[in-house]
Amino acid sequence: MTLILGPYLLLGWSLLNPLVQLPGAMMPAVAAWIVRKWVTREGFGDAGLRLRLREAWPQYLLALLGPPLVAGAMVVTAVLFGWYDWDTSELNESLGGVPLPVALLGLMALSIVLMPVFWGEEFGWTGYLRPRLLVGRPLLSLLLTSLLWALWHYPLAFTGYTDFDNVLVGLLCWTAIFFPLQALFTALYEHSGSIWVPSLAHAGNNFVLWALAGALMIDSGQLSSSTVNLVACIPLSLLAIWAWRSSPRHTGLPLETQPAR
Repeated sequence: MTLILGPYLLLGWSLLNPLVQLPGAMMPAVAAWIVRKWVTREGFGDAGLRLRLREAWPQYLLALLGPPLVAGAMVVTAVLFGWYDWDTSELNESLGGVPLPVALLGLMALSIVLMPVFWGEEFGWTGYLRPRLLVGRPLLSLLLTSLLWALWHYPLAFTGYTDFDNVLVGLLCWTAIFFPLQALFTALYEHSGSIWVPSLAHAGNNFVLWALAGALMIDSGQLSSSTVNLVACIPLSLLAIWAWRSSPRHTGLPLETQPAR
């Protein structure tokens, strides 16, 4: 995170600039790589570095289609609870007149292109730290990793990357979203055997789910970003519970490296 804050604090560069974000995004992977290679010397046999496109295509499909489906579930949830009034004109204005299907396909394509950027966090957090943090206690390890992952993002709330009406409330709501996301990314990793699958899901989360949610509910002025985070927790938590219950063995390792019973 220091690599991100340095250019912001010293040079005044915006954190909305992807080039400013890139060094910080890759640091979890750099740290995990150094530890694997030179500290523990455990190597990369269980790192899930292979794409496994043939074997893991169902998980790739879920990672690609999941974010827009969750965005739709968020809108339905907000409407059902009376928090949001659907307004097609506001959506068109937020999208700059671009038809929704075109915008959606463009965002999904962007998430595929930028998947390697999010590999940095997934290789470090999901693939390395989480299964080793509390060995033998997978649920607690996942929860603690989620909390650390959230704390790692906190400086972004004070540097213009994201805005909250109330910073304390905003951070609490933001923190809540990391738990179901980490559970879903973990399930995709364990089922697919490839760290690239949660990397695609992470890219879709940033560029599809939150872009659509922002255009629909935040840009319209109806809901704050904190409220949208809480709305997202409802469908994401339901999915996370289902994914956790259906994950293989919870060894913390990708499926292809798990020991036979």
